[in-house]
Amino acid sequence: MQDLMYGIAAVFEVVGVGCIVAGFAVAFIRATMQIRGSGGAAAFRTLRRTFGHSILLGLEILIAADLVRTVAIEPTLANLAVLGLLVVIRTFLSWALEVEIEGHWPWQHGPEEQ
Repeated sequence: MQDLMYGIAAVFEVVGVGCIVAGFAVAFIRATMQIRGSGGAAAFRTLRRTFGHSILLGLEILIAADLVRTVAIEPTLANLAVLGLLVVIRTFLSWALEVEIEGHWPWQHGPEEQ
């Protein structure tokens, strides 16, 4: 059973990293296509927004991998403390990326929502 959980955690990690890598490729292609139409500033915004969202998704999936590994495989107090620290750090990164992408805190209304 422990080998199965290691395998599941490894699959989550590969999928999380794959989301980030694939997101970069998609963002790069979209930005390249937009350079021809709208110019560099719009393409940069597209690249930044698309890649930022893929990083957010990848971080969420990597948190799931850490949860599986810690809770299902080795639920010691030290591992739970490390998991808690990783979740706090990744949550902070997610919030910082969200603010960077959207330009406002998640609980605030953006310019297009008002």
